[in-house]
Amino acid sequence: MELIRWLPFVWITMAVVSLDGSIVEGRYHFHKIKNNEDSSYSISQSPAYPPSDSPDPDEPGNPIPDPSTFDVMSFGAVGDGSSNDTNAFRSAWKAACAVESGVLLAPADYTFTITSTIFSGPCLPGLVFQVDGVLMPPDGPDCWPKADNTKQWLVFYRVGEMTLTGSGTIEGNGGKWWELPCKPHRGPKGTTLPGPCESPTVSTYDATNSGFTQLDELICLNELAYYAFQLIRFFMSTNLVVSGLKIQNSPQFHMKFDGCNDVQIDKLSIFSPALSPNTDGIHIENTKSVSIYNSIIANGDDCISIGTGCSAVEIENVTCGPGHGISIGSLGVQNSQACVSNITVRNALIKNSDNGVRIKTWQGGMGSVTDISFENIEMENVRNCIILDQYYCLSKGCRNQTSAVFATSISYKNIKGTYDVRSPPIHFACSDTVPCTNITMSEVELLPAEGELVDDPFCWNAYGIQETLTIPPIGCLLDGEPDSLSERINYEC
Repeated sequence: MELIRWLPFVWITMAVVSLDGSIVEGRYHFHKIKNNEDSSYSISQSPAYPPSDSPDPDEPGNPIPDPSTFDVMSFGAVGDGSSNDTNAFRSAWKAACAVESGVLLAPADYTFTITSTIFSGPCLPGLVFQVDGVLMPPDGPDCWPKADNTKQWLVFYRVGEMTLTGSGTIEGNGGKWWELPCKPHRGPKGTTLPGPCESPTVSTYDATNSGFTQLDELICLNELAYYAFQLIRFFMSTNLVVSGLKIQNSPQFHMKFDGCNDVQIDKLSIFSPALSPNTDGIHIENTKSVSIYNSIIANGDDCISIGTGCSAVEIENVTCGPGHGISIGSLGVQNSQACVSNITVRNALIKNSDNGVRIKTWQGGMGSVTDISFENIEMENVRNCIILDQYYCLSKGCRNQTSAVFATSISYKNIKGTYDVRSPPIHFACSDTVPCTNITMSEVELLPAEGELVDDPFCWNAYGIQETLTIPPIGCLLDGEPDSLSERINYEC
């Protein structure tokens, strides 16, 4: 009888001991012992499980946080649209850059303001800069820090295998810059406002103000042309992906790639008003192997512009307009050498634009633009649907010169739609001394959006063939190959 009375006590004692042993085992499971032979290790060094107010990782809807994701809010960002969050982004970049497949996260439902910043590499592979909220610079020239670079805002320098993506918006706050008196700034109803240029641009390339004076490299430009402000700039970088974002209202260029290689752009939306000055959508130069897919661009300048040093560029399923169309150039400014090759534009829609597909070069240049294909392009109310202009000039004082960038092997296939009758829909103005050659026209049908048919496409010193009849008829292309190109000393790249 006495034994039976003690049995419950024995059972309880054994259960407690068993439970305590399971807790000890669990604690060892959650902690990594640096040295298995260290007998001084004690389970009291750290708790076995998180505090009671932390989410249970085993519960549905409470995933374990990804240690490679660096939320800028954890680095002190406020995200109220007025606080300066620059230091938080710089700190989050440094942390994400140091780990493989790191993610800098600007979360949704916040608006972050940061000043002009260079995000430098090299970083470990797989870095993602993810913008799900709104990211923007200071609101106009009065708020722009005096010490900051006024020619660029977000710069990604010497990065590789990086992705810029997200479901958010990059807002350029360009409105107050556009209002400044800066040629070629357009005022009300398209008028030009007089006065000095005070917007974020300079008239010539100035390496000392490029923002890279403390870095080992500066991009070398052959052109002493205007060096426009870039909202987003990728410089000397490789294996880049830009996707999903909405980018809008840049003071000038929305996005620029220079000195880059292997770039993929997909599902971008770029918007700025039709009269906003010099607001190119995507500009590339000295960049090779570029794909631009499935994007919508409406702005005040070129939808996509391709500068010197570019090759293997493919543009597909892009909608442009309003704006100045898809342009190669300008090339060869200040007697420089320009080399562009292997450019393909297909399955594009260009609407309500000053130009459709355009190649523009300065007189006096050297080099070549070759192997260019424009295919399956629809035009809607475009003023200059097809234009090849080797007399490009920003003033009336440009003199005729004998040297020119050689334009050859250019194909226009299945270009159809409507044009603005104020200008002929086809314009080939080639150099007096360096003709354009090997132009191919096939299935080109362009009708007036309003008014009467303009049936006089313009040609000057342009050689090529029509594989099919063109609407409007183009009888001004010259046959064969010009004798003047037997010596191509300045045309090779």
